[in-house]
Amino acid sequence: FLLTALCVLACCRAAQGQIATTVLEIEVENYVNYFNDVADYSKLATDPNKTAVAQVRNFAQSIGVADIVSVNGEPAKGIFTDRRIQLALAVNPTAGQAIADAARSNIHDRYFEILKPDGTLIGTIVMTGRGGGSPPPGAPSAILNADFTVVGGTGAFLGVRGQAGGTRDPRPEARSASMSEDPGNRRMHGGGQRRFVLHLIPLSRPEVVVTTDGPAVVHAGDFTLVTAAKPARSGEILSLVASHLGPTGPGVDPGQPFPASPRQIVNSPMAVTVNGAAADVLYAGGYPGTTNAYQVNFRLPSGIRPGLANLQLTVAWIAGPEVKIAVQ
Repeated sequence: FLLTALCVLACCRAAQGQIATTVLEIEVENYVNYFNDVADYSKLATDPNKTAVAQVRNFAQSIGVADIVSVNGEPAKGIFTDRRIQLALAVNPTAGQAIADAARSNIHDRYFEILKPDGTLIGTIVMTGRGGGSPPPGAPSAILNADFTVVGGTGAFLGVRGQAGGTRDPRPEARSASMSEDPGNRRMHGGGQRRFVLHLIPLSRPEVVVTTDGPAVVHAGDFTLVTAAKPARSGEILSLVASHLGPTGPGVDPGQPFPASPRQIVNSPMAVTVNGAAADVLYAGGYPGTTNAYQVNFRLPSGIRPGLANLQLTVAWIAGPEVKIAVQ
């Protein structure tokens, strides 16, 4: 159900709202830390067997690898990598620990490359910081330790900033292995599990365009606006115009308008909710001739109470501001 003209955009403005943050909870499995305990480079990644390392001391270096399995409880794929330097800091150190004014454990550079379950790349989030100790002030209550800064991202997470940390998880955090172990056998040998919590400030968030007559949500049958005089009906197919839905596939160069063909489908996981109920998203793609206008077709969920209903878009787990539409 394609809109036939952009006249609705000629008299519209983006919905305004305060800057909002987003919390991502990322679960990983088969988590292995490969410690640099090999002096002979010819032996790196050659041992097909499961290995172990001796006691890890301060200044030891390792590379962590794990599989991303879910984001905010939704199935996902991806790869987590962690470049780590062991650095135990303590106010009252024991032998081998570093004296400091705060307790921390390691220095980390971490990368989350997040994919859809079908393998489509959504984007990457990069963070750096220190493990252990207390979470940063103002962090979500789910963050119980560590102090990380989210320094950027790619794809759906382009320009993201924020803070992050870990949880106290009874599951094994990671398996320690030698860098002589062949990482191709990581899943076969197994590893630990971990849940990371990222408190993000997105560069932008999805928004329903708002016209002078209300949100740009139309009846798919005749493309007239949904208004109090002509409300939406339960189960009806509606179309809306939105902004900031992110990259599309097969893709266009930055700043270039969306072509009419091939259709530019929104690349990231997307949801439309009405009064908290999930709508069936039938289509979401870039509108031809524009650079930041998208058309979304969806079916209004059944059972929505008559009156003004809250409609909200979520893309790549980043929620936009709610708008109100009339429902009969």
